[in-house]
Amino acid sequence: MAQNTPSFVRYSFLKAEPEWRRLPALERERGRAEFEAVVEEFAPRMEMHSYSLMGTRGDVDFMLWQISPSLEMLQELWVRAAGTGLGAYLTTPHSFLAMTRPSQYVGGHSHQGQTHHTGSIKPKGDPYLFIYPFWKTHDWYQLASEKRQEIMNQHFTVGHRYPSVKIHTTYAFGLDDPEFVLGFESASPEDFVRLVMELRESTARPYTLRDTPVFTCVKTPLRECLQALG
Repeated sequence: MAQNTPSFVRYSFLKAEPEWRRLPALERERGRAEFEAVVEEFAPRMEMHSYSLMGTRGDVDFMLWQISPSLEMLQELWVRAAGTGLGAYLTTPHSFLAMTRPSQYVGGHSHQGQTHHTGSIKPKGDPYLFIYPFWKTHDWYQLASEKRQEIMNQHFTVGHRYPSVKIHTTYAFGLDDPEFVLGFESASPEDFVRLVMELRESTARPYTLRDTPVFTCVKTPLRECLQALG
């Protein structure tokens, strides 16, 4: 995708119904192959990454991270996926839709490995991805822009201390229920935990209305995610 061209970002969290595991093995294999074929067909037109959540969440089994140039392409993907043998047994307990855009607070500031200052999104491919929706309080938007910038500068300072964690900020205003959807890639869950703990003490924290649910995703090839369904 072209540099700075806005993209639609969707995190689709999927769960197989219990009936799926009781199907004959050949029927399950056929359903998995159909689902994988649909994803492979769309892969040249949009960026997709698969993650397992088995062992990290009880309400979802796996997640597909999609970065698409259009909403229509996302819709076409999931209409096709729902028509597969596996798709008939999948539910979507959580789903977040957002867009990319340059951050109003970053400006000319650049942090190595981060992309929110350009408005693009470039996954690193780290083994872990941490995702959560995010809402600010009404009071945040009533602050003077200079005050908000001062508070965000402290945020950036904390983030600089954890270069192993790459943030992907996407904007859901008017598209979905949250205001933002945040994704953090890292090879170190420990670094991410330390980052979040330190940010709890920041000046910006009282202006957080909600930042749950949180999803810990382990990067896994799609075929392995589907085989793990049973």
